[in-house]
Amino acid sequence: MLPESSLPFRIQHGHILPGFLDVQDLPWLRVLVDEIDRFRGTPVRDLLERLRQPLPCCCPPFKSRAAKAVLLRLWKGQPDAAIAPGSARQALFCAAVDHETAPAAFAAAAKALGVTAETLARVLFADLPGERLVCAPDVIPSPTEVMLRTNQLIARSLLFHARRVRIKVEGAVRPLVRQAKLRGLLCSVTSGAPPILELSGPFTIFRHTLLYGRALGEVVQFLPHCAKFKLRAECILREQEATLDLQTGDPIFPSESPKAFDSKLEQRFARDLKKLAPDWDLVREPEPVAADDTIIFPDFLLRHRLCPQRSFLIEIMGFWSAAYVTRKLTLLERANIDNLILCVDERRLCGTETLPAKARVVYFRGHVDARRVLAAARGEAIG
Repeated sequence: MLPESSLPFRIQHGHILPGFLDVQDLPWLRVLVDEIDRFRGTPVRDLLERLRQPLPCCCPPFKSRAAKAVLLRLWKGQPDAAIAPGSARQALFCAAVDHETAPAAFAAAAKALGVTAETLARVLFADLPGERLVCAPDVIPSPTEVMLRTNQLIARSLLFHARRVRIKVEGAVRPLVRQAKLRGLLCSVTSGAPPILELSGPFTIFRHTLLYGRALGEVVQFLPHCAKFKLRAECILREQEATLDLQTGDPIFPSESPKAFDSKLEQRFARDLKKLAPDWDLVREPEPVAADDTIIFPDFLLRHRLCPQRSFLIEIMGFWSAAYVTRKLTLLERANIDNLILCVDERRLCGTETLPAKARVVYFRGHVDARRVLAAARGEAIG
């Protein structure tokens, strides 16, 4: 994420106007890519020192900072050492105990490791960030790709300051909800034409704001896969409230197409439950459930094979608050739906409240205990 002081944007009449890069920025982006690639194989500190200096062409300072942040994630620093730096330091420290001078200690340590003293000196701190060598990506991105990636980073960094996000989506609604849920975001979907996905922002929670903000920003990359979208975020920037609008056609780099895959957490839960309860079927991503004016997307449907009327919806939640869960339970109660089992991560509580006693909740840490979920389905006490 870019810090607020480095973000290219301005606020006009209560609206946030992002300083997205466009085709006019392609010339200096090409120069920047070539300049960074020139440092491949050299220490990262040399590259960072060069980037503090001006480019041989005009470029907007805030936009260039964002582009440099993107490119430094692609041209990564990797240690290049004949021997492990940790082993080199250990050997040198041990040799220093028996030798009074530094040259003698270096010579003894180098002999013990089977390298020259010059090699030992070179690799001694090769694992430090600044001493790592610049490694270029397999495919050098074009200036246009760098432009789109930078715009995505700008959008994600702006959303980090959001209190509330509303996304009107046409087409590919479930995959977008899926991506939000995989990241544990507090989200709900209001029925309508088109449906509206509502996400709580980091500024509405009391804990895990950094992790939550990053997770929220990751949703941006999946928006271009929707047939049409309009995003509106209520943000707090420069100590004032302002609105950010993004929509179809904005120059944001898309991710690969969303895939319908289970998280490792869900994979383990499904595997464990099938072993424990062969008489129960576990259906992934069942049909969404309408509750009042909201659409709920359960993760699983647990149904007894011999008594199909014994069925339970299962939702595995990431970040959560008591208010969020209570609202969901209230909506389900109004719709006469009482078969939802909520699996909530104790480590991702975003508030200080407690859940209502009537809630059918299975708490977990690290993995969802299939035995406790089955106990909840059977009406037994959840130990």
